[in-house]
Amino acid sequence: MNTEVAPVAEKSGNSTPAGLGAPAERLSARAKLLAAAGELFYEEGVQSVGIEKVIERAGVAKATLYGNFKGKDDLVRAYLAERQSVRQANILARQARVSEPRDKLLAVFDSLADALAQPGYRGCAFVRASAEMRPESAGRAVCDSARQWTRALFTDLARAAGASQPELLAHQLVLLYDGASVSAQMDGDRAGAKAARAVATQMVDAACGKQAK
Repeated sequence: MNTEVAPVAEKSGNSTPAGLGAPAERLSARAKLLAAAGELFYEEGVQSVGIEKVIERAGVAKATLYGNFKGKDDLVRAYLAERQSVRQANILARQARVSEPRDKLLAVFDSLADALAQPGYRGCAFVRASAEMRPESAGRAVCDSARQWTRALFTDLARAAGASQPELLAHQLVLLYDGASVSAQMDGDRAGAKAARAVATQMVDAACGKQAK
């Protein structure tokens, strides 16, 4: 799933946070590489883009890339980890605007609508990358983690909202969420998230024994 709007700093063991004594040049080079990889991998696919193209877009030396990443697989993992971090931050920011678990469930679809409205939206970064990566690749674990986080979020909120079968409702909402993303990618339906939210509202209220608002 892809709801990223603006980049946030990636938190990984491969870099030292600013302010803790890491050389500014190293952080700058890593940021350039991640920005270049983010653009190219999302636009063209993780398999289609080679290391040389990322290096050229970032404007750094090959040695700089290998000084920050173990290789392409590690760079793909870092790209997806940053996407995951952004997606989570955007969803949580949307949820922070409301207080009730029911409304927080629906806020996930509001965050998706924000993403679909972006001019460069090309579909879910995790679904696209997953289709290209080998099962044992480092990036696959990030995609799996992203899926697990979304399912757990829906499940916990469904339970808090009083759903009689929270796991079932969460499963249905994930399918609805995925469908809106695919529709935007395949059909150009940028309003799909709003339609999905309307359906989700009915599903949530029915599952929680409430009248639709």
